[in-house]
Amino acid sequence: MVQNFNDTVGKAQGITVESASQGSVNDLETNVLNAAEGKVGAEELPNIFSGYADTAYALDQQGMVVDLNDYLTESEKSEYIEGYLTEGDFDGDGSIKIFPTAKATEVLYLNDTDWQAFSQATGTTYDDLATVEGLTAAAEKYYNWTDAQTEAPDDGRALFGRDAMANYLLIGAKELGCTIFDVQNGKMTLDFDKNVIRKLWDNYYVPFIKGYFEANGHFRSDDIKTGTILSYVGSSSSATFFPDSVMTSDDDSHSIELKVLPNPHFAGCEPVSVQQGAGMVVTKGDEAEIKASVIFLKYFTAPENNIQFSISSGYLPVTREANKEEMLADSEVAMTPEVKSVLQMAVKTVNENKLYTTRAFEGSKNARKVLEYAMSDLAVADRDTVEQRIAAGQSAEQAEAEFLTDAYFDSWYRDTLAQLQAHEG
Repeated sequence: MVQNFNDTVGKAQGITVESASQGSVNDLETNVLNAAEGKVGAEELPNIFSGYADTAYALDQQGMVVDLNDYLTESEKSEYIEGYLTEGDFDGDGSIKIFPTAKATEVLYLNDTDWQAFSQATGTTYDDLATVEGLTAAAEKYYNWTDAQTEAPDDGRALFGRDAMANYLLIGAKELGCTIFDVQNGKMTLDFDKNVIRKLWDNYYVPFIKGYFEANGHFRSDDIKTGTILSYVGSSSSATFFPDSVMTSDDDSHSIELKVLPNPHFAGCEPVSVQQGAGMVVTKGDEAEIKASVIFLKYFTAPENNIQFSISSGYLPVTREANKEEMLADSEVAMTPEVKSVLQMAVKTVNENKLYTTRAFEGSKNARKVLEYAMSDLAVADRDTVEQRIAAGQSAEQAEAEFLTDAYFDSWYRDTLAQLQAHEG
């Protein structure tokens, strides 16, 4: 893409772009912040870097980020999906500190091959997976159906898993009328409504404790591959990681087909979907370099170029024109049927649902980590205890009882609330 720009638009306007990799995302963030702080041995700060909101915010606090609002006409801004532009509006004043280049949302990945046997035996349909509550009920049904296939009691299998717990809590709460991290002028006010959080708990922690949900591998696509689960919610950018077969042992494997479904929403709520993915940040410097940077970014996100990049990388384009299913269908970029179906569902999600991402604030990265692990790590540890108790001869009901009380939830809620309050402005 850079070479194409240099050979065409760049050549015509006297602009040359040089691209460089800094390793992992964490390496990039570290190197950019070191450059901004002028640390010994650090490289010069680049004109443009790819970054997430946390890094962009930290750099903006040092006065190093360009507000691109004045470099785009109103007509140009209207070409982009609104939620993508506002991600970099840290102070709520209409500024654009992050230029969107490629985005992702979440979809439901389903091992349709093994789902069919369950579906036909129980009458469970794809429609049952449309809501969070329906998914939880279907997972219970699947556990009981698989449990009945053996003589041993309480050995049913899990239907579902999640890749990003913070997304589940933030998006689920948003649908239920609660903005956990309400950010104004870079300051976060916490809204950790107990009733809302209890509903989120009841639709993840509780089914996890009962064995209806699972998380074993590093990612849930790993759990699909081992037959641990049949479905998971994950990023649309992870389409290429969905396995084409299930290997339950060294000697037993079978091919599977992917079915892509919408990310389940809470019943009776306006659907909200996450928007995620790094954008491009332009750093303070010579005015000619800033203008050249913007020209390159406009070229990069022109529909025909952005579609080419997005499909090749598994991400979504960022303009309204490019986010059309027919644009993806007509693209000449080669893609597998699986990637095509995921991108088409993701485009449908972007066009039909309200998009949401939290604004950055001081400590936002650490606050998100609390949401990512507070419920999920506890669920894994407590489910392990349940399984040990069952193996020792207890019934599932006896083994689970300790973890399903109001008092147990209250204790977790108070602890998590205190961790999050430490990050309030």
